[in-house]
Amino acid sequence: MVLGAGPASPVSGSPEVAELEANLPCTCKVHFPDPNKLHCFQLTVTPDEGYYQGGKFQFETEVPDAYNMVPPKVKCLTKIWHPNITETGEICLSLLREHSIDGTGWAPTRTLKDVVWGLNSLFTDLLNFDDPLNIEAAEHHLRDKEDFRNKVDDYIKRYAR
Repeated sequence: MVLGAGPASPVSGSPEVAELEANLPCTCKVHFPDPNKLHCFQLTVTPDEGYYQGGKFQFETEVPDAYNMVPPKVKCLTKIWHPNITETGEICLSLLREHSIDGTGWAPTRTLKDVVWGLNSLFTDLLNFDDPLNIEAAEHHLRDKEDFRNKVDDYIKRYAR
């Protein structure tokens, strides 16, 4: 990996990439498809507990030029049945919001490590059925937890191996 390559890369040469790789949760792996573009990377989350245990979920992260004044753009590439992630990959995670009412949104003091840990937590303690982006998934869970689990398991078998 060549640090500092590509003048448009806002994180090239930054110790932030090294810090990110050194402080990953045990359920996460980071992959840089192009080692000359450190501003684009993929994250794989493999939850070891809860509804999503046994699945492998891919996220694509792009760090914009205005980072760290604005948050990275993140998309889930794996089709998933989740109250906070749509089937098309949009993610509801407060720290990815540029402006949030509750003060938990993006701030220039946040890092890529915070983003990775936040995404990982969507499968455990930040799994939120009360403020869903995928309302249908949240209502499904409310209506029938067993059937919700079965649908999650089906999605894992079909899309997250």
